[in-house]
Amino acid sequence: MKRYILILLTIISICGEAMARDVYSLNNNWRFFFKEENSSDDARYVRLPHTWNLDALSGGGAYRQTVGNYEHSLFVPAEWQGKRLFLRFGGVQSVADVFVNGSHVGEHRGGWTAFTFEITDKVLFGSSNTLLVAVSNAFHNDVLPTSTEDNLYGGIYRDVELIVTGQTAISPLYYGTEGVMVHPSKVSSERAEGRVDVMLMGKKDGVCNVSLDVVSPDGYVAMSRTVKAKIDGKLLSVPFAVENPELWSPAMPRLYKVVVAAAGDTVSVTTGFRHVEVTPEGLFTLNGKRVPVRGVTLHHDRASSGSALKERHYDSDLRMIRSMGANALRSVTGPHAQSLYERCDRNGTLVWIDVPFTQSPFLSDIAYYQTARFEQNGREQLREIVLQNCNHPSVVMWGIFSLLRGSSKELLDYVRSLNDMAKSLDASRPTVACSNRDGEINFITDLIVWQQSIGWESGSVEDLTVWQQQLRDGWSHLRQAVCYGEGGTIGQSNEQHISRSRSSQHRIPESWQTLFHEGYLSRIDSSLFWGVWLNTMFDFGSARYRAGVRNSGLAAFDHAQCKDAYYLYKTVWNTASPTLYIVGKNRDVRMRDRYPVKVYSSQGRPTLTINGAPVEMKMLSQGVFSTDTLSLRGRNKICVSVADMRDSMVLTTGNYLKK
Repeated sequence: MKRYILILLTIISICGEAMARDVYSLNNNWRFFFKEENSSDDARYVRLPHTWNLDALSGGGAYRQTVGNYEHSLFVPAEWQGKRLFLRFGGVQSVADVFVNGSHVGEHRGGWTAFTFEITDKVLFGSSNTLLVAVSNAFHNDVLPTSTEDNLYGGIYRDVELIVTGQTAISPLYYGTEGVMVHPSKVSSERAEGRVDVMLMGKKDGVCNVSLDVVSPDGYVAMSRTVKAKIDGKLLSVPFAVENPELWSPAMPRLYKVVVAAAGDTVSVTTGFRHVEVTPEGLFTLNGKRVPVRGVTLHHDRASSGSALKERHYDSDLRMIRSMGANALRSVTGPHAQSLYERCDRNGTLVWIDVPFTQSPFLSDIAYYQTARFEQNGREQLREIVLQNCNHPSVVMWGIFSLLRGSSKELLDYVRSLNDMAKSLDASRPTVACSNRDGEINFITDLIVWQQSIGWESGSVEDLTVWQQQLRDGWSHLRQAVCYGEGGTIGQSNEQHISRSRSSQHRIPESWQTLFHEGYLSRIDSSLFWGVWLNTMFDFGSARYRAGVRNSGLAAFDHAQCKDAYYLYKTVWNTASPTLYIVGKNRDVRMRDRYPVKVYSSQGRPTLTINGAPVEMKMLSQGVFSTDTLSLRGRNKICVSVADMRDSMVLTTGNYLKK
């Protein structure tokens, strides 16, 4: 690290005078050891992002909820004397205590948001300094979430940066933000207006000039303003107005830059202008035009890396989500890294971000502790989530709670306080909640999303029609959407009797999931809901299930192998590119010899041949075609075509295997 920083200083001296703000990555050369190891003698070098739970994902160990220590040696050049130094952590799960040269710098409680500590008075200039971060992912009854299916992967699982500024600068300490928050208040094609909040730091009661430039997508300055500001520890609010703005939308995600300069320090943030509203009739509109929301729930891990996700992982996930035809994603349990939302800003994907106030299906869990510590932590995390993500035009709603089971006055009052707080921090976006219970709790947020499972553990999928009619008759005044999805494991057979009880979560055939999604997709009344959300996009790690994975995804935990249900939605939702897919290709060897052949086609009725002979297909629902039950003995070459598209598979049945 010493050599790295000295090289940077040399480059700066060659190119000219250093700017007031420099940012350095501190991802390399950390030493990691568990607390129970008692000593750092056997510490191993790791590179951030890092989690200590990867062994559990690969089958090499148990899922560990414990304390891990991260050490780093940081050389601080003598030339930085008079500067201010800050450590910024993109995310640490779940509680972090930071020390510099043995002195405690600060504590952060919450695993999903960024935080920054100043270390200026703790470092030795012209010398090497020791950083120590003690990380705990153990259960805490005063840190949300206290109830979740998700693995809370211990570690420093996002980037760490060193920020160097002058004595007077735009503060990086304001709730983990960059110190610049854009709050549009009125947006139309004629005019976008609002305020830019800026947090300054420097000598108390000092004064400095603050300039604000709003730069259009084409690079010209749409508005410029300079004000004189007092440094008093309060937010500086600078009004702005842009005439004839280029509005952000999924079809045309036009982005502006807001550049703020103060005392030689400059911070540039990217934003966009759009108006979000759900009408009294329950239509989700953007800039006055209806946008049918087709969303997926996105958890925070994958098989190869746990929660230590990199930008290439987000690129891959978004390609799959967009290719399926979804136009929205839900950051369940808490926010993802900023780099995901930056990509959503650019490609026009709508985003719902949850506060980690959630309840798992396990009855042993307690989601709400009626203590001052618990409630304060929820408010603190909500404030960080809103302020850190309010600049993203792709973020269109704040999730207040998910699947809470309680109905006490204390719980309802707390939910109301969170909802009111979100509205006071950001009035430009609606609040939303996911619910599977009746009661008063459903009337607090602006929007409600019903998580439905009719036809899985009880009833039949046909009952969905009755439920929707009940909503239409008695609840149509609610601005509501629907969320659904159940498990399915690639390669598992449904040819033996298996009970659909929670005790058999480790054995749920993919075909059950396929039939569930086919039934829902064909019956959902889109005129009743402002959106449809699929739960979930990918299988996710959960030590609470026997296999260590919750298998409700449309794609596997590796984020590569897609299940049949993925192609079902690609067929119906993706109108830009055609789909032709033989259902059941993930299991090409089967025990019985009598099956129908099912095909998904977005181009109309396909032509099917089995071992060269044509077979008639009938339409079951939009995009879904099937034969009658056929005798398929031995090895069968199945080919399907429509227009200029082709698909094929070889299906081997049980009679052939017995010979």
